[in-house]
Amino acid sequence: MRLYLAVGCGAAIGSLTRFLSGYVVVSLLGLNALWSTAFVNIVGSWVIMAFATLTGPDGRMMVGPVSRNFVMAGFCGGLTTFSAMSLDTFMLLFEGDLPLAATYLISVVGLSLVAAWLGYLMASRLNRLPKGSQATGS
Repeated sequence: MRLYLAVGCGAAIGSLTRFLSGYVVVSLLGLNALWSTAFVNIVGSWVIMAFATLTGPDGRMMVGPVSRNFVMAGFCGGLTTFSAMSLDTFMLLFEGDLPLAATYLISVVGLSLVAAWLGYLMASRLNRLPKGSQATGS
C-alpha cells in the first residue's frame, strides 16, 4: 500500500508542477503552450535519468523501491506528458503546419534524449566522487 500511495502522491506533485509550469510559461512569460509541454518533457527526462543513475546499483544514493517509484513513476510520470506532445503535434498537423509539427516533435524528442544523456553524465560523475567529498567548480 505504501508503494501505491508514494506513486500517487508523486504523480500529484508532478502533475501540479506541470500545471504550474504551464501557467508560468503561457500566462507570465507569454509563450506558446508548446513551450510548456517541451519544457516539462525535457526537464523530466533529465530528472528521471539523473535520479535513476544516482540511485541505481552503483549509485551514490541508496534509496528503497518506494522512494525510487515516488520520483520515477510518480513525480516524473506526472510531470512529463507524451500525450500532450502528441496532441500538440496533431493540432499543428490539423492546422496544416507540417513543418512546425515535424520540427516540434523532432526537437522535443531530441532535446529530451540530450537532457537524459546529460543527466546520466552528471550523475555518473557524482557517483565516481569519493563518499563524503563535495564537487568543486574547478
